[in-house]
Amino acid sequence: MSKEVDRIYNEDCLLGLAEIESGSVDLAFADPPFNIGYRYDVYDDRRRADEYLDWCKSWMGEVVRTLKPDGAFWLAIGDEYAAELKVLMQRELGLQCRGWIVWYYTFGVHCDTKFTRSHAHLFWMTKDPKQFTFNDEAIRVPSARQLVYNDHRANPKGRVPDDTWILRPQDLPEGFAADQDTWYFPRVCGTFKERQGWHGCQMPEQLLGRIIRATSNPGEIVLDPMAGSGTTLAVAKKLERRFIGFELSPEYAAQIEARLSACRAGDALTGSPEPTVSAPATNVPRGPARRRFVRR
Repeated sequence: MSKEVDRIYNEDCLLGLAEIESGSVDLAFADPPFNIGYRYDVYDDRRRADEYLDWCKSWMGEVVRTLKPDGAFWLAIGDEYAAELKVLMQRELGLQCRGWIVWYYTFGVHCDTKFTRSHAHLFWMTKDPKQFTFNDEAIRVPSARQLVYNDHRANPKGRVPDDTWILRPQDLPEGFAADQDTWYFPRVCGTFKERQGWHGCQMPEQLLGRIIRATSNPGEIVLDPMAGSGTTLAVAKKLERRFIGFELSPEYAAQIEARLSACRAGDALTGSPEPTVSAPATNVPRGPARRRFVRR
């Protein structure tokens, strides 16, 4: 790899990615501009649709090239181009879709002539349909059997989270009830302590924490081609991964440098933690548990 790791580079991702060795990255996460007119300081977020899709194909193609054969790519995207980019990744870039996550939150973008937007899409793609990293025990959460029903048949290790992630800042871990087996990470609102204050599209650290824990291992390389607020890189550092990122904006890149300097490997992630186990007893009779597993 000609680029040094554990760094943020202030340059166009297409130029930077070209200098990364093929097959050298374990995990890539990208939260690109959605092409909806957001006001970035140096990037024009109002491109023609064909131009935007061609640009996405170019940088995503470079990301795929840098991935190891068992590597993974996560893409965060809005409604406008989710369908086109999923098809592009599968049919043109040869990736396999392991998961299509719907990330739900309140305090979404208000709309006057349609339902208020309160979700985004997260695509988990792999290069190989069978060879990939999935550390399920690193991301297990208490199940409804544990949290709601105190059912003795519950697996004490919890369960793998659902593919709908609920992010409601008005909910607290101790207040969760029947939806305990969904993902709980509040969106980083403007009043939150976690908010960096200089980037309008900041991802929650806990959300990136689950992605990085599940689909990479300590010491492996995590790539973010459009680092934005630097959450991917900061979380990778805290979770003892190597990292490399690119950011077009000089101001954002400088802020990311400062954020990375302020954290260390092993630091706790900011944001709301997972819900804890607290449930009433149930009248389910004790006996041998009957389990049915479906593996795909």
